[in-house]
Amino acid sequence: MTSEVVENEFEFYSKAEKYWKDVPATVDGMLGGYGHISSIDINSSKKFLQRFLRDGPNRTGTTRALDCGAGIGRITKRLLLPLFKTVDMVDVTEDFLTKARSYLGEEGRRVRNYFCCGLQDFSPEPNSYDVIWIQWVIGHLTDNHLSDFLKRCRAGLRPNGIVVIKDNMAQEGVIMDDVDSSVCRDLDVVRKIIRRAGLHLLAEERQENFPDEIYHVYTFAMR
Repeated sequence: MTSEVVENEFEFYSKAEKYWKDVPATVDGMLGGYGHISSIDINSSKKFLQRFLRDGPNRTGTTRALDCGAGIGRITKRLLLPLFKTVDMVDVTEDFLTKARSYLGEEGRRVRNYFCCGLQDFSPEPNSYDVIWIQWVIGHLTDNHLSDFLKRCRAGLRPNGIVVIKDNMAQEGVIMDDVDSSVCRDLDVVRKIIRRAGLHLLAEERQENFPDEIYHVYTFAMR
């Protein structure tokens, strides 16, 4: 649990904000020097997401998506804008959202809102999103804040909407990273937080073809 590794909550958040302020507003910066894995990541995410967007009575809509921890808009540009009519972005670092406006190009006109806010303080507009995509950012929230944020995400979904988390998973327990002030949880801890938020897991998948030296990455879909 994060309560065992996060000694000072205020410091945990402010140190992370400071860390990201010094990160270059590039794809390589967003991916911690692993910019070369971006296409592998996006292609896998697209396959994962499209199974929910196919025809059927419980099909997830394609009207509006929310990109959480959006950075400069890598996922918005290559995954969400090609599939959804409009996208909203939320990130704690203002410089990244400023950069997104040029990085997204013409298609960026379909980004309705750029929210500059930490997810611990952010509330998605109720009943508004078909997909809420949360990637490589849950480590910056304490367990309680993550659970509360997921509850707010649940309220933000339209009928048949889904919340997706894609993130690093530890082998066991919760590991603190003092460099960027984040935690990495194991699968059981993440599943427990998802259940605590009142969400039901629909699918879970391990990312393939990532470098051996990085954490295992898993994608979860829930509603």
